[in-house]
Amino acid sequence: MASIIATNDDGIDAPGLLALAEAMRELGPVRVCAPATNQSASGHKITLFQDISYSRRAVGDGIPALAVKGSPADCIALSLLGLIDERPDIVVSGINRGENMAQDLTYSGTVTAALEAAIHGLPAVAFSLARANADHLADYRVAAKVALGIAERTLEQGLPPYTILNVNIPPVKRIEDLRGIRLTRQGVRIYRDRLVDVAAGVARVEGEPPMANTDELGTDVWAVHRDYVSVTPVHLDMTAHRFMADLEAWDLRLPSC
Repeated sequence: MASIIATNDDGIDAPGLLALAEAMRELGPVRVCAPATNQSASGHKITLFQDISYSRRAVGDGIPALAVKGSPADCIALSLLGLIDERPDIVVSGINRGENMAQDLTYSGTVTAALEAAIHGLPAVAFSLARANADHLADYRVAAKVALGIAERTLEQGLPPYTILNVNIPPVKRIEDLRGIRLTRQGVRIYRDRLVDVAAGVARVEGEPPMANTDELGTDVWAVHRDYVSVTPVHLDMTAHRFMADLEAWDLRLPSC
C-alpha cells in the first residue's frame, strides 16, 4: 500500500481534488493538503518569513485534510517539512479545472505543487482536465480513472530526480471515448490578454482563451485536441542546453577596470 498526498490549486473544496483523492484510495491511504481558497495561476510561490495559518478538517467521507492559507507549493513544502508526520510515497496534484499545457506550466499552481514535491525527492504527477466549466464531481469521473492508472504506474516505475509528469485529459464523457495516451512535449499557446483600466489606480487583465497550433504533431495541445491523454515529462533543469554553444560564441567578458 502506498501513502499519498493530494493537493491542487483550485482550493480544498474543488470537486476535482475530491475526485482525485477518492480515486487514489485504491492505492493506499490518502491525505489532502490544499489551499484554503482558490490559488489558480499562483505559480511556484513559496511563503517565507511569514506565518502561514492552516486548519485540520476532512474532505469527502472522511479523508483527512489540511486547509492551508497559502499557495499549492506552500502546501507541499509544509507537508514534507513536517506538518504531515509520515513521508508519502507519491504526491498527486489536481485534478485541475482546465488544461495546463504549453506555457501554462509556468503559471500553474497545479504543476508547481508537483515540482515542489520533486524538489523534496518525491515522485509527483500533475493532472488537469481540459474543461474550464467542470464544476461537479461527476465531471471528473473519467479523469479520475485515468489519474489512478498513471499514478499506479508511476509508483511501480518511479521517476528520475527532479522530474514530474504533467498529464492533461480531454473532456470526454466516457473512458471509451479516449483514443489512448500519447507521450508529448510542450506546445506553444498564444495568450490574448489585455489590460483594462477599471479606475484611477486600479487595473485588471482580461482576455479571450489562448490560441494554439493544434496541428503540431507530438505536442500536448495536439494530443488533447484529438482526444488523447497527454503525458509530458517535465524537468526542473530549465537550462537552454541547445543555446549553450551559441552563447559561448558571444565571448562574454568582464568589463575593464
